[in-house]
Amino acid sequence: MKIKSKNIIQLCTAAVFMLMVTNCTSTKADSGRKLIWSDEFNGKGLPDSSKWNYDVGGDGYGNNEAQFYTKNRPENARMEKGNLVIEARKENWENNKYTSARLLTKGKFSFQYGTVEVRAKLPKGRGTWPAIWMMSENMKKWPDDGELDIMEHVGYHQGYIHASVHTKKYNHIQGTQKTDTVFVKDVSEKFHVYKASWTPEKIDIYIDDQKFFTYENKEKTNESWPFDRPYFVILNLAVGGFWGGKEGIDDHVFPQKYYIDYVRVYQNK
Repeated sequence: MKIKSKNIIQLCTAAVFMLMVTNCTSTKADSGRKLIWSDEFNGKGLPDSSKWNYDVGGDGYGNNEAQFYTKNRPENARMEKGNLVIEARKENWENNKYTSARLLTKGKFSFQYGTVEVRAKLPKGRGTWPAIWMMSENMKKWPDDGELDIMEHVGYHQGYIHASVHTKKYNHIQGTQKTDTVFVKDVSEKFHVYKASWTPEKIDIYIDDQKFFTYENKEKTNESWPFDRPYFVILNLAVGGFWGGKEGIDDHVFPQKYYIDYVRVYQNK
């Protein structure tokens, strides 16, 4: 979820393949694997404070984003009808023109190796930028300590799902990023399961069990593989930014809602 250069779209588009997937309707945890952490969002009101922290502020987070991320504000993040709803709104707040939320498990839960599954339905409209991603619990310097983007979607490029890793050696600042893209036509109309399987050897990214991105630990150096330490989970909906706002922001689409049915983390066998 760091700054994206315009080249990433060109690189990703070259790697796009058309993926025909069925809507994943199963909402039951896999009894064949050991579930080590989850949030089913079955309550009502604010997200569970024992599981989630907030990033707060409107400094653009290095991406020139336009929203102010709020805390403990149900208008921007709430549990509702079995889902977490992250809502981006067109409203003035702390010198910003939009509000939204960024939730993270940092300080509450982190893990090293495992499988993350997030069932979600994405917002749409030019200027929206939802993401599911992970960073090091002990992040000191980006990108040296790594970043794993399980799902990113920019509203002006509707239906194109991006997955990426960022490391000291491989990142978009240098034009060496490792990324891929898949097209799914109904990401804003239906729920899909976004999954990352993380082992000491590789990271595989899926949508509805269809793998579309793999990053292997071939070089076995910290510069190329910082993914040997605990990471935490982040869910957010940005507005605008160097990538999400590359073609402007359509104020007429707001408010926009990002629905997350569940987040589950399994221990790999």
